[in-house]
Amino acid sequence: MKKLKQLINELKISTDHKDELIREFIFYSPKMPLRLHQEQLIAESKQFSLNVFDQYFTKAEVIINCFSWGKGKNKVLLTHGWASKALDFFELITELRRIDDLEIIAFDAPGNGSSISEFSNLILYAESVKAISLHYAEPDFVIGHSLGGMANALALQELPNQPKLLISIAPLIRLKENFEQSMDSVGINQEVQTTFFNNFATEFPVSAGYFNLVDLYKLEGIPHFLAYDPDDHISPYPFLEEFLKKNPQIESKFYEDIGHYKILKSPELIEDILSKIKAITK
Repeated sequence: MKKLKQLINELKISTDHKDELIREFIFYSPKMPLRLHQEQLIAESKQFSLNVFDQYFTKAEVIINCFSWGKGKNKVLLTHGWASKALDFFELITELRRIDDLEIIAFDAPGNGSSISEFSNLILYAESVKAISLHYAEPDFVIGHSLGGMANALALQELPNQPKLLISIAPLIRLKENFEQSMDSVGINQEVQTTFFNNFATEFPVSAGYFNLVDLYKLEGIPHFLAYDPDDHISPYPFLEEFLKKNPQIESKFYEDIGHYKILKSPELIEDILSKIKAITK
């Protein structure tokens, strides 16, 4: 968090190098240390690492640190959100471990948690999901929060085998609008934002506006449960509503007055997730 605060302060006072600072602000994922109970859960895990190719920042292999609990034949993959880590699923992992015949797999995406990388992005998240699926275990259940929910949807469309159930918790739907929200929060004006998005389109093969699940989602054949808080300001409901209207086959449920991050700790949501997994594995 110290580096993020430094970046925000520099953005507020700088008149030069705005583009460089904004790029760093957008692609740097702040890190929070593990708490004692999270460290204890990590200690009980099997730990391994996989390589993911970073095609945009370093053009080299980066390492993702992965964790698993249990040895069951049914595999559950957890994909965390931005500025997060595998162990932010602590409450869900704890309850999933009570189900027989599961292996719970989680990872720290590049630039998050214990996986060292200066910057991160949606593509690196999706590539991490693909690496686990192709080189460790094909998941039967895929669960993602926030940016992790968007990454799961993109990754699964490029994998040969599909899970029995996809669960999205407060998923991001429109990446460009999320960037705009972040820049608005630190007072970056529209002219400077436009320059950033123009530069984005030259650095990446597509514009930021391309990453919109309303247009990109092609997983109609996979059972999908989507959980959200209608008052979530990070994943705004109007975007979710548009997405759900286009995909009426997706089962959705709202959890009120819980917010974007605390929804992961919701006993009601965790119980719903457990029930759905038990119904398929029984």
